[in-house]
Amino acid sequence: MKEILLVDGYNIIGAWEALRKLKEEELQAARDLLIDKMADYQGYTGTKVIIVFDAHFVQGIEKKTKQARVEVIFTKKNQTADEKIEQLAIELRKIDTRIHVATSDYTEQWAIFGQGALRKSARELELEVQTMEKQVRRKITEKITSKGTFEPRYSKEITEKLEKLRRGER
Repeated sequence: MKEILLVDGYNIIGAWEALRKLKEEELQAARDLLIDKMADYQGYTGTKVIIVFDAHFVQGIEKKTKQARVEVIFTKKNQTADEKIEQLAIELRKIDTRIHVATSDYTEQWAIFGQGALRKSARELELEVQTMEKQVRRKITEKITSKGTFEPRYSKEITEKLEKLRRGER
């Protein structure tokens, strides 16, 4: 089954402490960090991620871009992210597709239930991302520590032959 995660960008930025603090210094840096984290999430889970931002900082027509392989949408003037997310939930709804919406906006959560989408609170998504990051760090650490041995790189037979050579045995 295909998985799609629609992310209410500014809602998540406002809900995650690290992003909220970064936003106070530089909004674009907070958006970029969220996009990077969602790109990692997309790569790790295989879930397609679409991040929707209100256009109150980007005036004019709706703007869609791909950044770090994640689709990013800035809504058109006078359209909220909530409205765009509801529209996408309807457009993307298919029998073989499960849609999740990441937001802590209670009203939006009820609206997306009506579209057949599942909700994911900002806190739930943050915990998933943190767990994913820990697992990736653990796997990297395991790879680094296992590099000192031959076993992960060579078959058992070759490893035994190399070990005999190392010991000076024939």
